[in-house]
Amino acid sequence: MKIRSQLTLALLTLLVFNCKSSKTIVEGNANYNLSARQLIKENAKQTPSFKTLKSTLKVTYIQKDNSQTYTLSFRAKKDEALWISATFSIVKALVTPEKVSFYNKLDRTYFEGDYKYLSDLLGTELDFQKVQNLLLGETIFNLKNGAYSSSVDDSSYVLKPKKQRELFEIFFLLDPSHFKVKSQQISQPKEFRHLQIDYLSHQEIEKQILPEKIKIIALESNEETIINLEFKGVSLNETLRFPFKIPSGFKEIEL
Repeated sequence: MKIRSQLTLALLTLLVFNCKSSKTIVEGNANYNLSARQLIKENAKQTPSFKTLKSTLKVTYIQKDNSQTYTLSFRAKKDEALWISATFSIVKALVTPEKVSFYNKLDRTYFEGDYKYLSDLLGTELDFQKVQNLLLGETIFNLKNGAYSSSVDDSSYVLKPKKQRELFEIFFLLDPSHFKVKSQQISQPKEFRHLQIDYLSHQEIEKQILPEKIKIIALESNEETIINLEFKGVSLNETLRFPFKIPSGFKEIEL
């Protein structure tokens, strides 16, 4: 597996959800009469609350004619750390608010740096909170920090800023039955970039609604990267360790 593909997988798939008592959320009665302010309030009520999370994640990575599927272990300490490990710890990554770290035992290389690589890859400036929100099914941008208008399209609420940003456009689609994000889309028309995160299904875990299947599409010019995530075997609020130490003798890479 190429280094670029490994890091893309490692850093874009840091979330996992399911558990012994989980169940897939089925859309119920929809309410299409809420204002943008009411929608934002209802969405905020669904923000997941936990201290730690661990799970197994099935990832399918597709770029051009190349398709690869992996099973990874994931652990999270909310607002502090996102950790993944491949089988036998061959590939391991740790993401914190301060930095992104990654190593690969197959070619004895490692990476430590900021969020520039992810930001360049997805075409929008990212930090720890935005990455965590993306993977937890929360909006990348805090809805309370702006003025939004709402409309209904194809059985979904559509939230968009009343005044779009100069360099890119933002759209959030909310499920009208439980107000979780169905899709969030960020476009940079002048740069021919488009990021779309579709939450194909949700599940209930310990009375919380969390993503079950996510499809991430990153498009730049004519190059498209697709990452499908399926979240299985989650447990919440266990005492977890986040072991990560770059082995001696590994070569640092720049991305």
